[in-house]
Amino acid sequence: MKTKKSFFGLMARGLAMGAADVVPGVSGGTIAFITGIYAELIDTIGGVNIDLFKTLKKEGFKAFWSQLNGDFIVALFLGIGISIASLAKLISYLLENHPILVWSFFFGLVLASIYLVGKQVGKWTISTITAFIVGTGIAYLITILPPIQEADASWYLFLSGALAICAMILPGISGAFILLLLGSYQTILNAIKEVDLMKIAIFGIGCIVGLLSFSKLLKWLFKKYERITIAVLAGFLLGSLNKIWPWRHIEKIFVKHIAEPNEEVLTLVDSPVWPSNYDKIIRIGNQITGYEKTDSNLLICLFLMVIGFLLIFTMDKFGNKTKKTSRV
Repeated sequence: MKTKKSFFGLMARGLAMGAADVVPGVSGGTIAFITGIYAELIDTIGGVNIDLFKTLKKEGFKAFWSQLNGDFIVALFLGIGISIASLAKLISYLLENHPILVWSFFFGLVLASIYLVGKQVGKWTISTITAFIVGTGIAYLITILPPIQEADASWYLFLSGALAICAMILPGISGAFILLLLGSYQTILNAIKEVDLMKIAIFGIGCIVGLLSFSKLLKWLFKKYERITIAVLAGFLLGSLNKIWPWRHIEKIFVKHIAEPNEEVLTLVDSPVWPSNYDKIIRIGNQITGYEKTDSNLLICLFLMVIGFLLIFTMDKFGNKTKKTSRV
């Protein structure tokens, strides 16, 4: 399904999707859904097959580009690429130094998205309610899985890319969080910051393979079981809130590897707590030695949640100006 949108309008959506995909717990697929391009995204990616090259050979580049929906792909993925490359350092800094504020903003984003995605189900029935509950349960279970400590082998980076990209195009399932569970998040983030072309290329090839494979499944699900599929996606969003909750109690710290003499790559295991019970860890090296009470920044966090919540509704209205949310 193709729609006419400006190149820069699509690129802006790509920028927003890329920003969401960098953060563990937030999905670029959510942004695509609420800005009205999700159906076209899945349809376009799912249409990449051998027939494209037959068209190129028989009818020329113009027909090939039109069948590919090339303008859409270039604009969107250019925005995603620019966003990920430019925001990797900023997001890394904010998550390390101001995690509660960052998570509060994104909590508001996802909370609003649950309503907007759920609204697309239309009439709720036993089957859609069941699908919603199943989606919620799956996403919640993913958020409580312990992270894997794994070496930076090429095959593992390829596998990480293939799995993460599937999550990145699903509203509610964060590709960055899947990378965190796989133990590859910091490796990929460092590769982007340090422009490690080899690791980026291996990861990128894995993403392409996973994207082309999984998009065809999604396209089929939307055609055959549209409302049930959307209900599952809404459930994914609700279940993911467990991971995005800003106030967390850190229980364990794992050191993945030492990149430099004074640089350690850490993976944290934590659980949500009420703001009144929030405390800051005291650690020596990678060992937790105790906890101390600290300011939960409750009012600022609530303000950021509201900003994130309203931003999603603004983006939804912006998407509906050019095209009402379409279905594959």
